[in-house]
Amino acid sequence: MEKFIITTGKTLDLAIAAALEELKMDRTSVSVEVLEQPKSGFLGFGAQPAKVKVTYEADEEVAVPAAALSSASRSKPKPYVPKSQRTEAPKEAAKPRPEPARQEPPKVEAAEPAKARQEAPKAPKAPRDEAPKAAPKESRPAPEPKEYPVAQPGSVEERIEQFLKGLLEQMGSDAVPHAVKNGEDAYAVDLVGPSLGLLIGHRGETLDAIQHLANYVINRNASKRIRVNVDAESYRLKREESLQRLAQKVAGKVVRYRRNITLEPMNAYERHVIHAALQDTPDVTTYSTGTEPNRRIVVAYSRYKSTEK
Repeated sequence: MEKFIITTGKTLDLAIAAALEELKMDRTSVSVEVLEQPKSGFLGFGAQPAKVKVTYEADEEVAVPAAALSSASRSKPKPYVPKSQRTEAPKEAAKPRPEPARQEPPKVEAAEPAKARQEAPKAPKAPRDEAPKAAPKESRPAPEPKEYPVAQPGSVEERIEQFLKGLLEQMGSDAVPHAVKNGEDAYAVDLVGPSLGLLIGHRGETLDAIQHLANYVINRNASKRIRVNVDAESYRLKREESLQRLAQKVAGKVVRYRRNITLEPMNAYERHVIHAALQDTPDVTTYSTGTEPNRRIVVAYSRYKSTEK
């Protein structure tokens, strides 16, 4: 079940950070819609904070079952008899009530001494039937580690792995890079190891920096350009799927309300994913606005009916 919250901040990043802090979620688990852009105003007057709408998936609430009815409430109701058919029993003459007999107060016996009073031995409590313990949940088998081919000496894969291994050591990471050719002049690198979240960074910024350095070093003094794609824990695939869901959701709102929606700032790769996801969507067009690093995508309604007759 989808839920959302609306937060504000001096900038868009601060507004989004406030929402993530409140939800205790990461950026890849939510979708953000920019409601109002921040305005600085003039000399402090007319300033307006940024306002964003953060949508997330929440577990569906389960209704609490009502309490069981008592035996009295479960009894069958008496059949209804019209007033005209009711027969009243003849009233008997009131009989005088007999006076209650006087009872003598009970005699109070002398209290026995404390030593003589001994409590009767308590009967041992019957052992309670312990509820059968639930069977332990079957643990899911751990995924088998992925096997990577060994890079041949002097190959491009070996050059990429050697450079990234030295870079990761300088960053204090124990991750191991594995490079595989996945197309013509294209290589995919998978970082394997602990604490990969530090190598991914906020919205993949650290991962993008590592990829940029790898492309620069490998293509330096090269006659033919080689493209290197660096990933960790399938972050780019998960981020791409999240952006595609966001694009379809925003496109539905644009068509429904017939108004343009501006998304949060994205890098060139993320903007490309949004453009590609909506290129065949009817009544919707996309374009980018602004300058880096605050360049955004505008999802616009492209079908307007003419008012001329």
